Amino acid sequence: MTILAIDTSNHTLGIALVRDLTVIGESITYLKKNHSVRAMPTVEALMKECGVAPSELSKIVVAKGPGSYTGVRIGVTIAKTLAWTLSIPISAVSSLEALAANGQYFDGYISPLFDARRGQVYTGLYTFEKGKIKEVEPDQNILLTDWLQELKKTGKPVLFLGQDVHLHEESIRSILGETAVLAEGTFHNPRPSVLAFLGADRPAEDVHQLIPNYIRLAEAEVKWLEGQK
Repeated sequence: MTILAIDTSNHTLGIALVRDLTVIGESITYLKKNHSVRAMPTVEALMKECGVAPSELSKIVVAKGPGSYTGVRIGVTIAKTLAWTLSIPISAVSSLEALAANGQYFDGYISPLFDARRGQVYTGLYTFEKGKIKEVEPDQNILLTDWLQELKKTGKPVLFLGQDVHLHEESIRSILGETAVLAEGTFHNPRPSVLAFLGADRPAEDVHQLIPNYIRLAEAEVKWLEGQK
């Protein structure tokens, strides 16, 4: 099985090609640039470099959000278009779960985190059991202070992952103290190859029914709905 994995759900643009248990190619950048311009050229360049023809792809795996509304939409749209055009299955994985998988050797809880502004974050709670990632609390949009208070009640060490963790370091350490562990370096970047492995055995979704998981409405949508009341 040859899998093409796509993650454009945040600033990270990640594309990977995985064949069975081997990563044959991976491209990761963390730039504040338009994914709509860069994503498909990156897919094409990686496939050409690895000598993989579109007809050789067996499955598409995409990060479905949460994250940047535009970024999530771009990745899901590209993935659906490729799956439909090539008549191959598509599976979607939580963007937070894909990031949490970077903490597979951490003995405790894992809290992947994306900033959602105004003191809020997108997050969830994960752990690993027998080498498999397990969801402890579902992905959600929540005030960081409320989330930290919930984590404090567990009394367990928590690993925080994500490029936005540094924005909230002071709050995290002040509330959780020594039970908070902040990852370093590349552990904050989601890996598209990991995304591919997570989605390899996930059930295929209806390509026409698959939609991004934004968790919350965009601010413009909220204002529009308020104006309709």
